[in-house]
Formats: sequence, C-alpha cells, structure tokens
Amino acid sequence: MKNDRRRPARGTGRPHAGRPAPKKPVKGQPKTAQKAARKRFDAPATAPEPPRAFRLGVIPGTTPGKWVDTWKERMPRVAIELVPLSFADQRERLDEADPSGRLDAAIVRLPLQRTEDLHVIPLYEEVPVVVASADSHLMAVDELTADDLAGEVLITPADDVLGPLGLPTAEPRFPQLATTGEAVATAASGAGILVVPMSLARLHQRKDAGYRPLLAGPVSPVVLAWRRDATTPDVETFVGIVRGRSTNSSR
Repeated sequence: MKNDRRRPARGTGRPHAGRPAPKKPVKGQPKTAQKAARKRFDAPATAPEPPRAFRLGVIPGTTPGKWVDTWKERMPRVAIELVPLSFADQRERLDEADPSGRLDAAIVRLPLQRTEDLHVIPLYEEVPVVVASADSHLMAVDELTADDLAGEVLITPADDVLGPLGLPTAEPRFPQLATTGEAVATAASGAGILVVPMSLARLHQRKDAGYRPLLAGPVSPVVLAWRRDATTPDVETFVGIVRGRSTNSSR
C-alpha cells in the first residue's frame, strides 16, 4: 500500500510564540503617508486666528441687510458691526484715527467732501419725495412737480441731506428744526412740507403724514466708501458682496 503524501497544513496566521504580529499597511495608502500620519501627532497645534470684526458705518435710511446676511454666510468667523452715522459727521468718521472708533468702510450719501483719499463705489440713487399732512391736497395725486408746490411752506431741518432745491416755496416763520424726524412731525401737523429721500420718509413714517415722489427733483446718491490706505482683505470681501460677486468669481 502506497504511503499517503499529504500536503503540509497551511499556517493559521497566528504568530509564533514570542514574535509580534507584523503590521499590515492600509491598502491604497503609500508608506510615506503612513509615516506622516504617525508624525502628525507630534506636530505643533496651529494657532487660531485672533477674533476680529468688520466695522461698517451706515447713515439713516440705508438698508444693508442683504449684504450683512451674505457676509455672515461667507465670513462666519468675522463679526460684522453696524455703526450708525449722521450725514453731518460721515466724512469725519471715515477719517477717524483712533483704532477703537475706526471704520473699515461706510455706506454714506453724496456729496462727500475731499474724496481723493477715498475709494467710492456707487450703490444706488434715491428719488426725492414730498412729505405732507395725510389730509393735504398734495396727497390727492400719485406724483408731484415743482409747480404743485408753489406757495407751500418748505421745512428744511438742520440735518438736511439734499441741499438747496430751488422750489417756488415759502420760508417757514418758525425756527429751523434740528432733525428730519421733527420736520416730519411738523409737516404732519399741516404747518408745511418737507422734501427728503424716500428712505428717510419711510424711516420716519407716521399715520398722520404721507409722501409722494417729486418729479425732476434732485436724487440722493448712496455710495460705499473707505480710505485708500486702509484696503484690507475684509474690505475687498465686502466690496465683492455689494457688487454681487460669487465666492468663486475673480476680482
């Protein structure tokens, strides 16, 4: 009877006593990457960016909400701070030297004195409207012309943003009012009329006052401005937002 020739039994995969099991490399991963992964634990931690904020000045009547929302989506780690401005001090605030009060950029109205040291980007133009008592005969039409205002008492507050209008109106017999809000309240009483950009009429809207567009009246340009010597990556990001650039578009 022939001797059976049996194949030697295959190894069980278990290491011999006293020998550690060899480490198997991860499939598809080069050995250099494995070494780098092991060394990564010894690498120093990256220092986080210090917190900062983008300070945006805004004059009354402007509504930068859509740009602010886009900023929060694109720059979640940089807070945006809205700083109220007045038309009278908007240029001075852009020149602020104190870091604690300095603006990165501002939404302001023209005219803006001494613009040679500023970058200025037009945003939009506001049409002027006539504000009067809700019971005034001027509210009976949808639009007004300069001739419709002949003989009306024109109230011009100290914070006026339009300047001389050249209308056939009369001067008030009471002292100049300090603010547009006070002027709207006075116009609502029937003591006169007021001409302002539409956004300011909406800002100070009252139930006892109304407003109508003034045809061929002076528009109020609204612009984004910042100092030429203070152009930063954050400023460039906000400029891209107001210009409607996507995150992937080039400048």
